[in-house]
Amino acid sequence: MKRCLWILIALIALVGANVAPAGAQILSLGSNTTTVPPTRIVVRDSLGLSGIKATCLVLNCTVVRGLGDPSGQLFLITTPSLLDPVTYLLKLRLQLGIVDAEIDQVIHTSGASAGPAPSYLTDKVPVTYYGATVWRGYVTQTGNQLIQTDPTHSIFNVAGSGVTVAVIDTGVDPTNPVLQNLLVSGYDFTRNVDGGSEKADVSQSTVAVLDQAKPAQVNQSTVAVLDQSTVAVLDSSQYAAFGHGTIVAGIVHLVAPQAKIMPLKSFQADGSGYSSDILRAIYYAAKNGAKVINMSFSYSTSSPELESAVNYAASKGVILVASAGNDGKQVLVYPGALKNVIDVASTTNTDTVSKFSNYGAPPVWLAAPGEAVVTTYPWGTYAAGWGTSFSAPFASGAAALLVNVSQKCNQSSAFNALAHAQWISAPQVGNGRLDTYQAVQAWRSALGLH
Repeated sequence: MKRCLWILIALIALVGANVAPAGAQILSLGSNTTTVPPTRIVVRDSLGLSGIKATCLVLNCTVVRGLGDPSGQLFLITTPSLLDPVTYLLKLRLQLGIVDAEIDQVIHTSGASAGPAPSYLTDKVPVTYYGATVWRGYVTQTGNQLIQTDPTHSIFNVAGSGVTVAVIDTGVDPTNPVLQNLLVSGYDFTRNVDGGSEKADVSQSTVAVLDQAKPAQVNQSTVAVLDQSTVAVLDSSQYAAFGHGTIVAGIVHLVAPQAKIMPLKSFQADGSGYSSDILRAIYYAAKNGAKVINMSFSYSTSSPELESAVNYAASKGVILVASAGNDGKQVLVYPGALKNVIDVASTTNTDTVSKFSNYGAPPVWLAAPGEAVVTTYPWGTYAAGWGTSFSAPFASGAAALLVNVSQKCNQSSAFNALAHAQWISAPQVGNGRLDTYQAVQAWRSALGLH
């Protein structure tokens, strides 16, 4: 068997079989021609690149790329769409060296239905916030006051300095005046280029932002301060999640204003992304200095490779935070339900559980404000968001504060510190609603600091 394998590898070298972009099956039916995308599969091969190339030579697949795991065993492959994926997976798993294989799931960011714009969304009085000029409503909003960021910053002298938070999302606007000086090198996994900008999804000539902009709903979960022509452009399924990553990054910054942000674009502007790109982003973050990873998205079914990536990052001291989802159910979603992930539900500005928020089975670890959260939006403006997607970055920012206290903070100590939260009459949200002051105080006490 081994001799046959090496013969196959030699044949691959002779024919110049390289890792190549995925192709598409072309079907000609009479006068009609239809392009059918290939089936994408995430596969782990203990024999590495040479092994998966040999397997693909036998099973008619194409190696697209490695997915960045430290052992060099994880790959994205494609197969002709005419092949039955279930049968193909069974055959694939029987091949020499194959450890596991799974369909490359399509994942979606999600939000809850937006409510009316809060009054503080239009409080444009300029104030200075850690070196940047921001709208006063951003800093003084109810959710920020509830979690006590201001006393935490001032009393404990922590604001996230020296900490990098990776945001796996739709990207971040690199020209946003609040965020631009805090961004570190990221990556766009949807285009396979350095950067991580989400503005590449919308042509600058397509939209116009005017000083007379007013709050308007731009998608299901977001009310942004934009002019009507811009809203009209973004009011389509193509841009259903545009701005999502910049919104999330702005919430991290609100809580940890001196933390660096690493934009890892794994989702398109319509909110869709592949599991393989999320895996790449987790490994990238762990290898490139991120201490916290924010994941404001959810899978409905578990993925072994997602769990492996999460566990690897946690083993390297990375703190991982994810949203609980917006189905209003007691249900497990992933990565939030994984043991090495802090999952976050949503609460209102009056400390009740949001009607749209999932709350886990067993309960989520904690909750954070997730309604009418005012934060940064592309083109230097602001938006209010609804959904657990916007609760998770409050906790990610809090984790950055913990790391600022001591680089010794890891997933386990972050779990314990964040459990010191504000109790609310909703046991389904675990330890209660996030309180950055209590969390930092608890971590300092654990370290013997006073």
